[in-house]
Amino acid sequence: MATSSPRQLAYAPTPYSYLPNPALTANINLDEEVKLSTTAAERDLYDSLAEIYSIIVTLDGLEKAYIRDSIPENEYTELCSRLLNQYKSILKDETVSRDFDHLEAFKSKWNIECPRATERLRVNLPATIAEPSATQAGSLNIASQTKVSATGSQILLATENFITFLDALRLNMLSKDSLHPLLSEVIQSVNQVTTSDFENRAKIISWLIRLNGMKATEELAEDEARQLTFDMEGAYAGFKATLN
Repeated sequence: MATSSPRQLAYAPTPYSYLPNPALTANINLDEEVKLSTTAAERDLYDSLAEIYSIIVTLDGLEKAYIRDSIPENEYTELCSRLLNQYKSILKDETVSRDFDHLEAFKSKWNIECPRATERLRVNLPATIAEPSATQAGSLNIASQTKVSATGSQILLATENFITFLDALRLNMLSKDSLHPLLSEVIQSVNQVTTSDFENRAKIISWLIRLNGMKATEELAEDEARQLTFDMEGAYAGFKATLN
């Protein structure tokens, strides 16, 4: 006599069972590209933020290469200046700037550290300009520890840049977008003449960092402008002393 197979028990749902409802099932194509944006404006915003992310990471790598002497100083200066300019240019867009918020917030949001890039962006000058090295000094034919041999046109340009900056302060041009470019020209032209740490040279860098932390249209208060004038007059006198 043939034995019959055990009868299969009917499905008995438990309180935690889930029966898929075909009407509610989403139709997902796993090969379809996921779009982060739906409008051209959103795409532009995400592209700009991605560029900023790339600049920060690239700048951090560049700083490491410079510290290890893996890149010539002139190449480092050119690349660093370009990255800093690109960073500032992208953030001039109000929409990008608003979403970016500030550097620390952006780093936290996207989980990046990049401490060397953070410091370079804070100073907003290549290390070769903010802190000229002995190598640069040698390329400028240093005559002594405090003097350099520079062309008359280089000395004239540095002198004119000091005067132009001081004149801007006297004309009450106190916004960041007025003063920061002028002060950057001062330190760059000064470095073409001397790399010595003359009196109040550090004040130039200090004020550059301070101005860089301001918003473009933000202005110095009256007492700040007075202190800046005093410091720059002292730096100008210190610079002229290296020429004697």
